[in-house]
Amino acid sequence: MPNEQLETAGLRNAQWTMRGLPAGTSCIPVPLATADGASCSGFLYWRGSPKTVVCLMHPREFLVTHYLIPAIIESGCAAWTQTPRSVGNDIRLEHEIALFDVAAGLNHLREAGFQRIVLLGNSGGSSLYTFYNQQALLEPAKRLERTPGGRPTGLAELAMPAPDAIVYVAPHPGQGRLLMNAIDPSLTDERDPMSVDPALDPFAASNGFAEPPSSATYAPDFVGRYRAAQEKRVARLDGIARDLVKERLAARKRAKEGGTPADRIKGAHTPVMAIWRTDADLRCWDLKLDPSDRRYGSVWGRDPFASNYGAVGFARFCTPEAWLSTWSGLTSRANMYETLKSVEQPVLMIEYSGDNTIFPGDIDRLYGTIPSANKQRAKVRGDHHGRPLAKGEPAGRDAAGARIAEWLKPLALT
Repeated sequence: MPNEQLETAGLRNAQWTMRGLPAGTSCIPVPLATADGASCSGFLYWRGSPKTVVCLMHPREFLVTHYLIPAIIESGCAAWTQTPRSVGNDIRLEHEIALFDVAAGLNHLREAGFQRIVLLGNSGGSSLYTFYNQQALLEPAKRLERTPGGRPTGLAELAMPAPDAIVYVAPHPGQGRLLMNAIDPSLTDERDPMSVDPALDPFAASNGFAEPPSSATYAPDFVGRYRAAQEKRVARLDGIARDLVKERLAARKRAKEGGTPADRIKGAHTPVMAIWRTDADLRCWDLKLDPSDRRYGSVWGRDPFASNYGAVGFARFCTPEAWLSTWSGLTSRANMYETLKSVEQPVLMIEYSGDNTIFPGDIDRLYGTIPSANKQRAKVRGDHHGRPLAKGEPAGRDAAGARIAEWLKPLALT
């Protein structure tokens, strides 16, 4: 691709000094307007005249300095990182609407002249990109018409360029499916974060827990009851979310029909759900369950009480619509166990051997779901973010980058 084509919309070419970025790499920021009127942005890195661009995006994270960018540039491809409208905050994140953000970036890249687009999904970016791919490959009239909360999606009118290949790095099956395994089912009252059913308490010695850093030992019977109770709690939260949406829409309808000022206020108000105790995946505390190279603890830390009862955690605060679309393992459509069935493009999947967010059994199931006849899988040593598992050993992210660059080179050169 000629450099003059990359000087888009009068933006000035700038040199960046990210660690490990190959010499001669340029970057331009690109403001984007989505088809539904929202604003987001992208950053394009390149050197030379690349024909292929590799895209990185997460539904809420800021990836402008993602560790895989240097490897992408070394492969001969351009790298595109995109910020979503919900960057840093997923309180209102509905995945069906986030597809408009993805489409804005991909349409820009097609218009800029790139011949091939590769989606690189890392962690939660994997489920977002796979959901996009599923919808992009459908005839517009067959795309989802409404979000789980009932909002019209407008996807039938959206231009959705299909990707040419997909890379996955430490993919999890979707934020809803991730939370299904991590939510604490011993909470008995959603209004009381301290309420506990002792028979389901994952941090009770009577159920097999041991004080950190000793590994817990949960009996198979407890694990089975625990998993079933997790699904019941998610279903209970789904019911709460649906009731909140129904109440607001009913008030809005009454207000339009000449109701009271209170109806107008209630119809305009969007409540926020507080979802407590969401860091309790038994596999994080019992290292014998689905064994791997992982260390004790979750992606949030090694103190289960701090991460499970504290303010920071998955889905802590969200609108009812965001819960149903993103965090519910029962209603979210960004579920890779389903959306991966659409992937017939070439695929590379990389797993980290010490990942404490996605576990070996999950990866096996994800990879087995992909129907593509051209798929490859690799495992490298590292944690969920590709960092070393032991002092003095190399970072797994470097090995992952090298494997990705090797896989990308044919796409970059042809």
